[in-house]
Amino acid sequence: MGKNLFLYKRRKGSHIAPVIDSLKQRFRITHPFHPLFSREFDLLEYRKSWGRDSLNFIDDQGRVSTIPLEWTDAGCEQDPFVEVSAGRSFFRAEDLIRLADLVKGLKR
Repeated sequence: MGKNLFLYKRRKGSHIAPVIDSLKQRFRITHPFHPLFSREFDLLEYRKSWGRDSLNFIDDQGRVSTIPLEWTDAGCEQDPFVEVSAGRSFFRAEDLIRLADLVKGLKR
């Protein structure tokens, strides 16, 4: 891990310390359209810039690369829908389409 990560951890009262403490040291890229999807990398540095959380890592060419935190499994929280649904859906697609048609009819 990079030195900067440890500097962030040591700051007293830092608003990002809880985020850093919950990050994994190795992370997997989970964004389905990213070219490095499903690959694992070592966390080099956590960054917060312009309100966005991102991770730095060393890519296959030895360069420092940056990826948004939400495109990885490094964060401590999972998407609430994914967590609650656990891969299931309580509704069938055909029922949802029918419901959407009914709502459209009510708007008219």
